[in-house]
Amino acid sequence: MQKLEVIAHIHTDFKTKFGIPRQSGLVKGLLGTITFEPTYRNIEAFRGLEGFSHIWLLWDFSEAHRSDNSWSPTVRPPMLGGNQRMGVWATRSPFRPNSIGLSSVRLVDIQLHTQQGPKLIVEGADLMDGTPIYDIKPYLPFTDSHPDATGGFAQVANDTIEPLQVTIPDSILMRLPKEKQDSLKEILQADPRPHYQKDDTRIYTMEFAGIEIHFQIAGNNVQVLP
Repeated sequence: MQKLEVIAHIHTDFKTKFGIPRQSGLVKGLLGTITFEPTYRNIEAFRGLEGFSHIWLLWDFSEAHRSDNSWSPTVRPPMLGGNQRMGVWATRSPFRPNSIGLSSVRLVDIQLHTQQGPKLIVEGADLMDGTPIYDIKPYLPFTDSHPDATGGFAQVANDTIEPLQVTIPDSILMRLPKEKQDSLKEILQADPRPHYQKDDTRIYTMEFAGIEIHFQIAGNNVQVLP
């Protein structure tokens, strides 16, 4: 069997897993930069890519590897509160026989001639900084888009989620560029907590764009602490 090769890594504003959107595209303004390994920096490999608005990323759940290579046929999706089991094939859980993730992102820019070789700038990524990329494929709207598709239990759970009201002090916003301010608000609106954690008194901490964000959630309100 041919071994999977890491062709690139993505660089994002998330140094840890906490706070990363649960799916790609949920926070559209989040930018990521994909840099390629030396073997895969041949600019001929990018020919024609400029004609596509979106791409698929196949990547490694590098923080979810198990040393014993064990796997479970069922997992507990956080979207269901962590107390119901579903078959692993019915989820996007990182805990699967092969730790492969899949994300659809918007291709913002192709930079072919940088000091680090070609780079791709993408938007809407749900990956941690440094995540290894196995492959990149173009998104084809005439076959990849299915408006009549059903989303199973994930759609039902998602439809019950109401966006939260977010309050962020100016002292925090001033430390972020405008586009990252908007992304932070969207991340918090979607409630980054695990669904089984609903402690109104707990202070949560996430690292975003190089700063630590401390916040509390009470009811439908998110308060970022100065």
